[in-house]
Amino acid sequence: MRAVNFDLDHVSVRHRTARPGLPPALQGLSLRIAAGERLAVIGPSGAGKTTLLHLLACAQPPSAGRFGVGGSAPWSLPRRELQRLRGRLFLAPQVPPLPPRQRVVTAVLAARLPALGLWASVRSLFYPHDIPAAFDALDRFDLGEKLFERVDRLSGGERQRVGLARALLAPAQAWFVDEPLSALDPTRSRQAVTTLIAGAQERGATLVASLHQVDVALEHFPRIVGLRDGQLAFDLPAAEVTRERLARLYDRFEHELRGEGAAAPDAPVVQPVVMHCR
Repeated sequence: MRAVNFDLDHVSVRHRTARPGLPPALQGLSLRIAAGERLAVIGPSGAGKTTLLHLLACAQPPSAGRFGVGGSAPWSLPRRELQRLRGRLFLAPQVPPLPPRQRVVTAVLAARLPALGLWASVRSLFYPHDIPAAFDALDRFDLGEKLFERVDRLSGGERQRVGLARALLAPAQAWFVDEPLSALDPTRSRQAVTTLIAGAQERGATLVASLHQVDVALEHFPRIVGLRDGQLAFDLPAAEVTRERLARLYDRFEHELRGEGAAAPDAPVVQPVVMHCR
């Protein structure tokens, strides 16, 4: 499958549920992301990081500007072609869309549904079709022994890693991963990032991750995009992201730059939230 590039030319995004008078979630953003590139998006809460990932994954339309994927304008495509394009893009939200009563093996293999026909999709819900592949993907995140566990018996960190393991099985050439380390301790965080990067490199897939862990972003991603209030603060090689630039980016949000206020790693999930795969 051919990798795709992404072009944003003065793109703005306004959410339909936003209160009147509020500025757009993204404002006049111009970026070009080449096929196979690795890119980290950083910035304080409310900067527009999640909105950018949803835009790139064609889950959120732009309200202004030009947005292109592989040379085409996604939101001008017929619905069936748009759905086919979405099948080439993998969006991993911060809270993975894992049904609580589902077995982990089924939840992971669901990443392959965009490439399956209707009958094969329905059958896979009851009879997992490639258990060895599911085990291999989970094992790369040290979760192989959880293959037949129920999702609601996993900790928050385990659920997050199951969500990331789905990327390794998805028939996609671009991965958009939103805060993949929020429930992980530092050791697990670095393991998860290196596994994602290795998986993307093996496939030649584009990888864009939003991260609160600035040190991890600078260590593992060659290109860093800083967002602030929905606008581009900088777009630089990691080596050029100085302490001064970070201080300006996180002005009045220094606690986030220091990594304070993060969720407790591997906290148990008391009330699982059901999210539906698109």
